[in-house]
Amino acid sequence: MAGKRVIAICQSGGEFETDKDGFLSYKGGDAHAMEMDEKLNFNDLKTEVAEMFNCSVDTMSVKYFLPGNRKTLITISNDKDLKRMIKFHGNSDTAEIYVMTEEAADLDFSNMPGSRSSRTTLSEMEVPVDAPPSVVEEDIVDDPNESGLLLDANFDVVGDTNNVDDTIAIEAELPGPVSFAAANYDEKNAKAAHQWQSYITGVGQRFNSVHEFRETLRKYAIANQFAFKYKKNDSHRVTVKCKAEGCPWRIHASRLSTTQLICIKKMNPTHTCEGAVLTNGYQATRSWVASIVKEKLKVFPNYKPKDIVTDIQKEFGIQLNYFQAWRGKEIAKEQLQGSYKEAYSQLPIFCEKVMETNPGSLATFTTKDDSSFHRLFVSFHASLYGFEQGCRPLLFLDSIFLKSKYQGTLLAATAADGNDGVFPVAFAIVDSESDDNWDWFLVQLRTALSMCRGITFVADREKGLRESIAEIFRGEDVVHGYCLRYLSEQLIRDVRGQFSHEVKRLLVEDLYGAAYAPNPEGFQRCVESIKSISLDAYNWVMQSEPICWANAFFRGMRYNHMTSNFGELFYGWVSDAHDLPITQMVDAIRGKIMELIYTRRTESSQWATRLTSSMEEKLEKESLKIGSLQVLMPNGSKFEVRGDTIEVVDIDNCDCSCRDWGLTGLPCCHAIAVLSCLGRDPYDYCARYFTADSYRSTYSESIHPIPSLERPRRKDASQAAVTVTPPPTRRPPGRPTTKKVGSHEVSRRQLQCSRCKGTGHNKSTCKEVLLES
Repeated sequence: MAGKRVIAICQSGGEFETDKDGFLSYKGGDAHAMEMDEKLNFNDLKTEVAEMFNCSVDTMSVKYFLPGNRKTLITISNDKDLKRMIKFHGNSDTAEIYVMTEEAADLDFSNMPGSRSSRTTLSEMEVPVDAPPSVVEEDIVDDPNESGLLLDANFDVVGDTNNVDDTIAIEAELPGPVSFAAANYDEKNAKAAHQWQSYITGVGQRFNSVHEFRETLRKYAIANQFAFKYKKNDSHRVTVKCKAEGCPWRIHASRLSTTQLICIKKMNPTHTCEGAVLTNGYQATRSWVASIVKEKLKVFPNYKPKDIVTDIQKEFGIQLNYFQAWRGKEIAKEQLQGSYKEAYSQLPIFCEKVMETNPGSLATFTTKDDSSFHRLFVSFHASLYGFEQGCRPLLFLDSIFLKSKYQGTLLAATAADGNDGVFPVAFAIVDSESDDNWDWFLVQLRTALSMCRGITFVADREKGLRESIAEIFRGEDVVHGYCLRYLSEQLIRDVRGQFSHEVKRLLVEDLYGAAYAPNPEGFQRCVESIKSISLDAYNWVMQSEPICWANAFFRGMRYNHMTSNFGELFYGWVSDAHDLPITQMVDAIRGKIMELIYTRRTESSQWATRLTSSMEEKLEKESLKIGSLQVLMPNGSKFEVRGDTIEVVDIDNCDCSCRDWGLTGLPCCHAIAVLSCLGRDPYDYCARYFTADSYRSTYSESIHPIPSLERPRRKDASQAAVTVTPPPTRRPPGRPTTKKVGSHEVSRRQLQCSRCKGTGHNKSTCKEVLLES
């Protein structure tokens, strides 16, 4: 078959069905085609298939049928298996392969048909998250006339009692065995297990389903501290014996004819083993752990895996490892919160509901060519109205990485209300932070805002924002102010390795001084200080477009807000909700904004001041400074004010040579001194955004709840539903980091050698040769 190519039809997401003759057919799911030849290796196959179906390589299982045999699935687990498969299909132009993922890990035998052939396809079946942990070990059935599967402890099918030649390997991820911690088991603390000791009463006891019987049996074994193994386990009968060698304890239950009831037919309740002392462990599965911790997770969402390990050991005498506790918690969270995958499929109806319940809002999403999620934009009418009616025309653009199952990034536009509080305006969830996604976000923001004229954006100059803001808001008199935080970080990156930690700190201080300097003279003094440290750093600063970040030259109004991470409160909400499914994450953020609007509206309704509380305080501080000032009263609208410095105040243009009035929007002490001499009220010269009335306008509209996301039946069958699947990105293995990275790299302490005084190493690793005196 040298040079022979086979077209592989790759299928995933469907189910196997068994006909009356025991032949398997695959129904539903998605299908893709690819070419295969003998040069293809197994890792490349898995990588390509993972890209096709947006699944993880680590949890993938690939299987196929031999030509002419539709009863037995063969697993491909290495390069040799792959070459055999291609060789077996040498006389065919096509071959079918089936892709299964970790969703089949917790197997529910109660969903299995009774025939032998269908029971050989466990890992291909759709299994609910709360499926019972059927722990089956390799064991020969006592009655050779009864059919049953032979499985080992890892759920690998090693044979069938009716046909031992039909051998397949069903791969499913299961936790390892968990032993009773007999030495540490505290009877007094095992209250939860004690109530299960009498769950099994004996022959004649009935259960509503096989699932209920297995759950009851598991609890009974935990309470009585013994391990068991299944000899038979299918949809209509279960036979179990004690795992200890020679122990006669045994139980057999089967379905009552014409009903779904399961009845215990035989039982030997006698144990001759020493239970936990002699057994090698009880098989605690992830779904069992999930059922135990689910209720506590409702009350304590931050219930840690290490605490789960401790609590289960105390309450049940079972010692879990960290991974089992973590995985059980993940399953419990999904049971409580809903499916991540289903949440993506709900996005079309979710966006419809947002705009239906909150008229004037904008909620829209896009998908990629393969229908996988790309990005979602949300802006509520209450936020848009509040920004346009009461907030300063100032928007902060920033992002936060999401540590959810499918990762992604949240992009946000936040504003500052009249009390210098965070006011969320719009946000988007995108697959990654890129120039294209920022461009798309700004296009949606431009669509949502009814008027954009005069807005100042405070944002990073990278990520394509400089070009996107200028292009999308062209003709709107929009100004882009570079975020000083990002600017200082870039300065430190560009001069990395040249200076000590202390010198870098001084460079950043001088950069901030230059940015806040109100006039060109102050700016020049600061950059000259940078020049005295490093000519390269000075050149970098002068080439970084000071007109876009320095107060002395900036042509827009930033009200002295210099960094884009103004919305820390909002990003805190996102961090609290990042592990929720996407629709629930958005709804959690909506709930926080709704609560914020209601709370601030209620508080401001009690104000008796003309300005907001923080602005009243600032104006009062400036008023206390006028006692030492002398005002010269010339004819006209310009006045000279003498104090520590001599300043000129232009009342008609609301300007002072100190620049504070123009930069903040509040009269400075020089202006207040002039207004006092003229008998005018300083409140009349404050920017309208700081008034209590404007603040109340900001929070005058409400955000309404979003009802359930059940999709209604479409009257027009021609209207095809939009399909949205999860993005291909998945959370990397391991526990997400919770350590917050500092804003500036300069905050890290740099090593300095005590021998040669160089940086970047210490004495023990110093390679300098020092001459002895």
